[in-house]
Amino acid sequence: MQIASRLDRLPVTRRHRYFVAVVGVATFFDLYDLFLAATISTVLTKEFGVTADALKYVLASAFVGAFVGAVCLGKLADQLGRRRAFLLTLGLYSVFTLLGAFSTDVWMLVVCRFIAGIGIGAELPVADAYLADLLPARARGRATAWAYTLGFCGVPAAGFLARALAGHSPLGVNGWRWLFVIGALGAAVVWSLRFTLPESPRWLAARGREAEADEIVRKLEASAPQPLPEPAPEPPAPEPVRFSALLRKPWARRTSMLYIFQLLQAFGYYGFGSLVPIVLAAKGFSLVNSLTFSALTFLGYPIGSALSIPIIERIERKWLIVASAAAMAVFGLAFGFSTAGVAIAVFGFCYTAASNVFSNAFHTYQGELFPTSLRGTAAGSAYALSRLATAAMPFILLPVLQTQGAATMFAVVAVAMVVLIVDVAVLGPRTTGDSLEAIAARTVRTSEV
Repeated sequence: MQIASRLDRLPVTRRHRYFVAVVGVATFFDLYDLFLAATISTVLTKEFGVTADALKYVLASAFVGAFVGAVCLGKLADQLGRRRAFLLTLGLYSVFTLLGAFSTDVWMLVVCRFIAGIGIGAELPVADAYLADLLPARARGRATAWAYTLGFCGVPAAGFLARALAGHSPLGVNGWRWLFVIGALGAAVVWSLRFTLPESPRWLAARGREAEADEIVRKLEASAPQPLPEPAPEPPAPEPVRFSALLRKPWARRTSMLYIFQLLQAFGYYGFGSLVPIVLAAKGFSLVNSLTFSALTFLGYPIGSALSIPIIERIERKWLIVASAAAMAVFGLAFGFSTAGVAIAVFGFCYTAASNVFSNAFHTYQGELFPTSLRGTAAGSAYALSRLATAAMPFILLPVLQTQGAATMFAVVAVAMVVLIVDVAVLGPRTTGDSLEAIAARTVRTSEV
């Protein structure tokens, strides 16, 4: 039924925009939660009696959970479907984030953060696979960037809400607890909206359910301006394969590139975001000032994401990742060496802005690299490595910060980004503007030469 080529010939319709908006709002609460513990880390220390050693476990718990979720639940997107995986991951997140608000001690908070993290860990790779499946090839990057721009508004939201609620107890409840309640209730609303999302037509077709796939594509076609061009000839889709195929030709080189990339990007992306309030406290800023600077710095997340929208389809994806990673290395070193408040705010903002051009490019990129039957599994397993690396960040970077200072810590981050640049530049394929089926077919042909 030419499901893939019919999807790729479509313009971006109002139905596409709705799907992007729902996914974007869902990622808002995921990213809000991922950055929440870091944002309120100093508050937890002062108001909840969290010791410096226990704080490492609070910071790491959600990311360890995210590792488990990305490994275990990411596969469900390939086995049970993208939509079911969405509902499961967001349900886990909302229930245990709400329970975390009622924690009676730090270890209950750690457990709740861990289980909520299981949902968060699978959420973003499932979103990447779903958007890649559904969006037309020529608009895939731009529409994905719009979804993540909505999502990244959750990061400064966490920062400014923490700034407003820190030290206060609305209705007699500590402000930090309200932050978890807000995240849980918002995610519950999005969970109800997700019932309106269709299953991925590409996934349905790959599972032999062509009639269901055809029905969804027909609805998308009906919402597009008529007449539509004839669908282009489709290359034959690769046969469905198991997880072990990621480690063999023709996918092993691509898997190696993505796994190395995900291990290293955790240093640059989450290493900064999860530790910046602690870095500011180490530079001598008070609780209120460190939360203020963190919130201002976090504004770079949605703004940088928005900046990627006009360029993500104009610059080859792998080179956009390389350029933005280089900018992160430079701005990170400048932030580490800065002592004046204005310089810290400016370089912190520039860092987060560059990091979200980087993030949108790589989220689009990892959804393009593998065939439909492997897309969720590959993105989930690779993303799991970044969650594991991020969970290790407090144990790797905090000791460097405490013993050597912020400049040395950001030098470690810069080295990781340089190795990442070499990895993508040498091993990464070109993908921009090509259909997912053409990218997969080209990989198979290249391996046979």
